[in-house]
Amino acid sequence: MKLNSNEPIFIQIAKYLEDQIIQDFIEEETQIPSTTELAKTYAINPATILKGINILVYKHVLYKKRGIGMFVSKGAKAIIQTERRELFKSSVVRTLMEEANKLGISKQEIVEQIVDWEE
Repeated sequence: MKLNSNEPIFIQIAKYLEDQIIQDFIEEETQIPSTTELAKTYAINPATILKGINILVYKHVLYKKRGIGMFVSKGAKAIIQTERRELFKSSVVRTLMEEANKLGISKQEIVEQIVDWEE
C-alpha cells in the first residue's frame, strides 16, 4: 500500500482493504489481518487503522467475531462494486463528458476511443 497526502490515511486504509476484497486477495468470510498487524506492517497508528476498519463495518463490508477478529462479510465484494460503480458514473464519467463537451468531442468519438483502447 502506497500512502498519499491527498486524503486522510484512515480513508486510504479502507480503500486498500476494499481493493484487496474486490481483487479477491481477501475472500468473503475470511479473516483480515488484525489492527496490530496492519499497524506494524504499514507503520501506521493502530487507532488510524481501526478508524478505516470501522468505515467498512458501517458499510457492512466487515464484521467482528467476538474474541476472534474482523471478517469479510458475505456479499462484501458486491457492496463495494455497487458503491464504486455509482461513484465512477457520478464523478469520472460526468467529468469526462463535461470536458468532452468543452472541447467539442462527440460521444461517438469517445466511444470509438474506448473501443480502440488497449491496456
